Amino acid sequence: MRGLAKTSRSSGNMELIDIERPNPGCDEVLIEVDYAGLCGSDAGIYRFKSAFERMELPTIIGHEYTGRVVEAGAEVTKFAPGDRVVERPIRGCGDCYQCEIGQENVCQNMALTGIDHNGAYAGYVTAPESALHSVPDDVEPRHAALVEPTAITTRAVIRNSRVAPGDRVLVAGPGPMGVLTAQVADAQGAEVVVAGVGRDTSYRLPLAEKLGFPALNIEDDDLEDYRDALTDGVGYDVVFDTTGHPSGLPMAAEEVRKGGQIVLVGQTGEATMDFTPLVRSEIDLQCTYSAMYEDFERALRLIGSGDVDHETFLDDRFSLLEAEEAFETFLEGETCKPIFDVSVLRD
Repeated sequence: MRGLAKTSRSSGNMELIDIERPNPGCDEVLIEVDYAGLCGSDAGIYRFKSAFERMELPTIIGHEYTGRVVEAGAEVTKFAPGDRVVERPIRGCGDCYQCEIGQENVCQNMALTGIDHNGAYAGYVTAPESALHSVPDDVEPRHAALVEPTAITTRAVIRNSRVAPGDRVLVAGPGPMGVLTAQVADAQGAEVVVAGVGRDTSYRLPLAEKLGFPALNIEDDDLEDYRDALTDGVGYDVVFDTTGHPSGLPMAAEEVRKGGQIVLVGQTGEATMDFTPLVRSEIDLQCTYSAMYEDFERALRLIGSGDVDHETFLDDRFSLLEAEEAFETFLEGETCKPIFDVSVLRD
């Protein structure tokens, strides 16, 4: 079979390579991959940011995916050939303190699909039974490929934020995490605004508007005037920073109300700011990372109910046979969530 692999420790260098179809272990299943999404971390691997130096190359990338079980190991009891599944791609070690207390999403020795072992940009992939989730019949295959990022934002909003019906919420960053966060917050009854920058005005901010959210370009629109008009000068109850940029947190600090909450979804790197106003305003600063079983369950329900609109959100213009176009378009902000039909790698 073929797979799209990172082959060199420099920007670009994604190649289709021939590899043997993997064999599942006794506690694993073999999955025929149907669809896979392009994540910001996949784009980071494409650029080969320092966080991915640990990768042993070549490695098949991709961790947002769905497919069907075609073979089950001898000890597998929950899944059988023909079952539709998605994977929780963070695999905890099971032995560290975090795993012991049920926080395997922040395991000290975690392994990530598509980074620490081969991922889903291939015709077939193996995964442990314990890492899999069944896909209900009311979730289409293309939409199921987006369960993982939806679960991350479901955790951010439902578990780690204080969003309540009627709250005024600002989502900073109209990328995949931002647009999904906005939809989940909206499903909880919040009044949501999405903010981006000039490069987002051609695709991502219009997408947010198409999904029903006011969309602000912070380079042209007056955020202070808009905030004061919307919130009577109080400020947003909750601000989600999904930008992954050092400027996101300082902006969130200016927009949140006193006694409000900032939730960091994106990984901002080094951000320099004065934290004294946050202390004096008793701002709740909450971090959120990845997703666990209950978050996947909630994500599947939100997708199945239509509260999260994946059909409008996804972009299926691209092919894994010419993947560089998808990665470059994503990095330029001219798409938000590319979805690949992985069956082309089995032809």
